[in-house]
Amino acid sequence: MPKTPNINPLNRNIFIWLFVVLFGLFIFNTYYNKPKKHYEPVIFSDFVEAVQSNRILSVTMQGKNIIGTFKDGKEFKCYAPDDPELMKLLREHNVKINAKPDDESGIWQNLLISWFPMLLLIGVWIFFMRQMQAGGGKAMAFGKSKARLVTGKENKVTFKDVAGIDEAQEELQEIIEFLMDPKRFTKLGGRIPKGVLLVGPPGTGKTLLARAIAGEADVPFFSISGSDFVEMFVGVGASRVRDLFNQGKKQAPCIIFIDEIDAVGRHRGAGLGGGHDEREQTLNQLLVEMDGFESNEGVIVMSATNRPDVLDPALLRPGRFDRQIVVSTPDVKGREAILGVHTRKTVLSKDVDLSIIARGTPGFTGADLENLVNEAALVAARKGKKGIEMEDFEHAKDKVLMGVERRSMIIPYQERKNAAYHEAGHALVAKMIPGSDPIHKVTIIPRGRALGITQQLPIDERHTYSKEYLLDNITILLGGRVAEELVLNHMTTGAGNDIERATEIARKMVCEWGMSDRLGPLNYGKKEEYIFLGKEIAQHRDFSEKIAREIDDEMKRVITSCLERAKDLLSKNVDFLHAIANKLLEKEVLDGQEIENIIRENMNEKGDSMER
Repeated sequence: MPKTPNINPLNRNIFIWLFVVLFGLFIFNTYYNKPKKHYEPVIFSDFVEAVQSNRILSVTMQGKNIIGTFKDGKEFKCYAPDDPELMKLLREHNVKINAKPDDESGIWQNLLISWFPMLLLIGVWIFFMRQMQAGGGKAMAFGKSKARLVTGKENKVTFKDVAGIDEAQEELQEIIEFLMDPKRFTKLGGRIPKGVLLVGPPGTGKTLLARAIAGEADVPFFSISGSDFVEMFVGVGASRVRDLFNQGKKQAPCIIFIDEIDAVGRHRGAGLGGGHDEREQTLNQLLVEMDGFESNEGVIVMSATNRPDVLDPALLRPGRFDRQIVVSTPDVKGREAILGVHTRKTVLSKDVDLSIIARGTPGFTGADLENLVNEAALVAARKGKKGIEMEDFEHAKDKVLMGVERRSMIIPYQERKNAAYHEAGHALVAKMIPGSDPIHKVTIIPRGRALGITQQLPIDERHTYSKEYLLDNITILLGGRVAEELVLNHMTTGAGNDIERATEIARKMVCEWGMSDRLGPLNYGKKEEYIFLGKEIAQHRDFSEKIAREIDDEMKRVITSCLERAKDLLSKNVDFLHAIANKLLEKEVLDGQEIENIIRENMNEKGDSMER
């Protein structure tokens, strides 16, 4: 049988009140707005003259209003002042006199108009009270926790849906086993962890991991966001924390998950309101509930954040968050496993190799890979294919990494030529420097906010960078500007972003990483971070003016030496630069293998070799 659709109680009550208002308007119009007779208005002096000339047949007195009838049958209306001689005059001329009380409808209208605002306020108050009671709340239920209790039937995510973070998964699996069989651990004198903090960059799967724990653990799971604690009313956040842990104690053993805990767990003393700041009061209550005089046995607090540096130290100590689990960016094996999870419900062609896609997406998080699979599916569906092919993944990867192609953008030939030599300069310098990341694709089709892009993809995962690798990167970044000067004899703004990135690398090499022989392995410029804002605002100069000049000179020396190196490489191999640029103008897009073929063909035709 078809189910009866559920009607929201709020909508149902609104319909009831709307019906009452409309019904009241109908009654009012029916009884108090009846069509009235048309009476000829007569002024009082004319009325007195008509009485004296015996032209009045009868009158009806109602307060100070007189409604009468002439002897010729016409009806009139007149307003009479207080005149004690009027009644005597009417009797003397044999006028029939009738009397009625004041208009009762006018009294009721006045009462309705005067009491209507008060009645409206009472009705609105009753309406909202009923809504709060229908929702399980009370008139002042601001301090109740907004945590959502997740049951096994509602949650469909398990550890089978999580991949690429095996170490974190193993740590949390132990927490689940502890909840299911605590005696196995406590018989040796151990105690259950009170808190687990998931730390990692955005998109690495921290919240997904918590949802998987809710699906695996056969215990109640309360889920709430850190921002749900803080309101505009003072004391509400602390009240909600108390209510949340009270609910947890009643359901123990249980798990309480607080997503984005940095919303309430930031370092105390950095807020605008000092010790009386509402956010700090909420944090104080959270600290007490996690490890205060009262014990919360069986209640495990899990939290997730991508800013552990801004959290209060008291929150991170053992006894509150006993474990900090790092959920890092997946490696190549992890990316392949994540792609396998996200492609379960998709139709893949036989030519799709997930390992190749995983190798070509270094630095991608789980969220990035999910977006990549979705974009590939949309590309294949747009082309009317029956399955997702490898070229669809390549198209989606280019879109995610470099932006959407703007083929409709009209670019003059001179600018296209400049972009071709600029990107050819990047590509050729990268090919000539041994150990640099391989060229993935070069394009002069505008993508995103760039007129052209040269993309490199590393073969292996990099966790640290050598001084030589950084200098090679600066040289490759400056190759575009050098190619413009060398061939076209001018400079353009197209190298602006390259110069900015090169300068940033040089500054960090000199000031942060101690890679300058002249200044030595020292760190210059202490960072000043406003914890309340959670970002770096300024950099404190803890060095003299002499050191500042030396830093500037050293940064300029690094940039200049890389620029001269790029000039030397391109000037010795200008024929290869022309060949790549001309091919770019012809095809607009070249991949790494095509660039390799261009260089090889040019070497065979002219018998030249690349000079490094």
